Amino acid sequence: MPIVYITKRVNFNAAHRLYSKTYSDEKNESVFGKCNNPNGHGHNYILDVTLKGEVDPVTGMVANLTTIKEDVNRLIVDVFDHKHLNLDVAYFADLNPTAENIAVVCWKILSDTDYGHLLHKVVIHETPTNSAEYRGE
Repeated sequence: MPIVYITKRVNFNAAHRLYSKTYSDEKNESVFGKCNNPNGHGHNYILDVTLKGEVDPVTGMVANLTTIKEDVNRLIVDVFDHKHLNLDVAYFADLNPTAENIAVVCWKILSDTDYGHLLHKVVIHETPTNSAEYRGE
């Protein structure tokens, strides 16, 4: 059977503030720069979820992209969209919402779905030039 990679892309908008409780205000500003704005700042995130698997000979699919879209929207977009990640999203109550950590959280959320065993990678695009990729390692 052929192995194929399929990707579902979704968008959400969210604010966050990067900082460490263990750093002084000066060190937070030095390490995180403008991302340390005390009131947060926003991004138009793009999330790519890629699955890897054999093409089913009956359906011709690795997985149903409609189901994946519904799950990603329900489990991630509906939870993160138009929220301040630090303040409104429990996953980040004690976790700095960097692109890297957002990618890991998205992986963990999706790994519990029916197709979690097919997850190959998640990529969170924070800006057109900044992204973080996680492959469950």
